[in-house]
Amino acid sequence: MKNKTEYTLAELAVCLDASVQGDDSYTIAGLASLADACKDEISFVSDARYVSLLEKSRAGAVIVTPDYADQVCGNALICDDPYLGFAKISGLFNDRPILASGVHATAQIATDAVISATASIGAYVIIEAGACIDDDVEIGAGCFVGAGVKVGAGSIIAPNVTLYHKVVIGVRAIIHSGAVIGADGFGFAKQQGAWHKISQLGGVSIGDDVEIGANTTIDRGALRDTVIEMGVKIDNQVMVAHNVRIGKHTAIAACVGISGSTEIGQHCMIAGGVGFAGHLKITDGVFVTAMSFVTKSITQPGSYSSGTAMQPTLQWKKSSVRVKQLDSLVKRIAQLEKEMTKLQNQDH
Repeated sequence: MKNKTEYTLAELAVCLDASVQGDDSYTIAGLASLADACKDEISFVSDARYVSLLEKSRAGAVIVTPDYADQVCGNALICDDPYLGFAKISGLFNDRPILASGVHATAQIATDAVISATASIGAYVIIEAGACIDDDVEIGAGCFVGAGVKVGAGSIIAPNVTLYHKVVIGVRAIIHSGAVIGADGFGFAKQQGAWHKISQLGGVSIGDDVEIGANTTIDRGALRDTVIEMGVKIDNQVMVAHNVRIGKHTAIAACVGISGSTEIGQHCMIAGGVGFAGHLKITDGVFVTAMSFVTKSITQPGSYSSGTAMQPTLQWKKSSVRVKQLDSLVKRIAQLEKEMTKLQNQDH
């Protein structure tokens, strides 16, 4: 469905494969939360905690599951996954400016770079030798595209992104401003107290439908490529070190740090602020909760956590003292168990 300024509920229902409750000719011109929505906007409810807001909401329509349909007084779109429905509709109202096809006069393009006629190259972009920019790609103002970089069809590179040499990006990728893809990995050998740089000879391979957040860095591999597989979603300010591999459709929230040569499986969810030690293997279907530190490989899917939850400072200080005493307490308990066993044996 081509983007326009407003849609009838009948049109939106077709987009979502949903059914309409109420007036299917009712016109929707935007999206909003239940609390903020006006009569020409649509909202959604996917959690029982928010059903109580339906009565006071002024939304022109609400996306709900069949279970909540009878609690909507006005118009509704009924589908199995309202949150997914809301996500799909959001794309119809996306007002992101789209660059016109062509190369801006201030861009500097190497003579042997291959630029599709339908690509958009913004102001002050630099594209170096051997780069290949495919159909309908957008390269925002101020980007640097290094030698031999390949950007797949329909990808969007926001302003001020840096793509070092030997970076390959799949189709429909989105890379947000400030991201640096292909910088050297942190590799050094020590000799007599001095550090000697290990040249990073690999590249970065990014799959189809990947999104990379603002100011995220993905280092090139030392010998083989750092790999981000298809469908991966990476938030802002994430650090991906050299030779890391991230499996298909894994989602990584902001401020995560992944040390070198760690492999994260498919369909994982990594919450904000998580740190990974190097050379680990994380199996498919793992969820790591916020601020955890992963120090060893994970072989079974499921939810994993580390660290302690926030407490009042005085209580935390007491707990911290107890943690320091754990080793001696364990030894004392072990000694008491031995003495108990001796006494039991004497009784027999």
